Amino acid sequence: MLLDIQGCGKSLAAKTVAGIFAAPPAPPGFCQPLQQVAWETEKYLRDALHTAGLMAPCVLWLDEIEKGLFTSESDDGTSKRILGTLLTWMTVRRENVFMVATSNDIEALPQELVHKGRQDEIFFVDLLDARVREQIFLIHRTRREQNPADFDLPALMEASTGFSGAEIEQTIVSGLCAALGQACALDDAILLAEIKNTYTLSLTMAENLQWLRQWADSRAVKVH
Repeated sequence: MLLDIQGCGKSLAAKTVAGIFAAPPAPPGFCQPLQQVAWETEKYLRDALHTAGLMAPCVLWLDEIEKGLFTSESDDGTSKRILGTLLTWMTVRRENVFMVATSNDIEALPQELVHKGRQDEIFFVDLLDARVREQIFLIHRTRREQNPADFDLPALMEASTGFSGAEIEQTIVSGLCAALGQACALDDAILLAEIKNTYTLSLTMAENLQWLRQWADSRAVKVH
């Protein structure tokens, strides 16, 4: 289980697991929108689990699993049956399928799903440190044909404290748009201005992040 605030890379980490294991990712199929006909929703999950078994060895990626397990008193028990199907599969499966689940809201998950034995480990992916932010700046600027040597990396890393990877990428995209509007090349001044004008999730969701960090202190393995 990978847990973080949005944009810090848990979905990318889940995809990377498949590459490390040299095993193809099975199509998730789990978090499909709830269907009007209840049995269709359950069928999506059964089909996905069956496909994963046929593809074994593979990695089954259940992205934002709490949305797939959304519960409602008006769904005629569909969400409970979905949870039961998943839990049973996790317990009795024999195929070589490695499951990676991601979540933005651990409180929304039932305790049966997150206890040891069902999840080998829960990892909390915290906000990025300076080294990781530097690499993300380099990746996205190089991808957009910007020479990294033309920028003041220490200044950008300092200004982007508290930024997620997705927010750093969007800063570069917005900076390129601003540079185009000004008919000039992208430079430090433009990027720093975009960073200053960005309200990050670490600020707008500061209380949630603080609670999540406190929860993870004694319940999850922390990574940056």
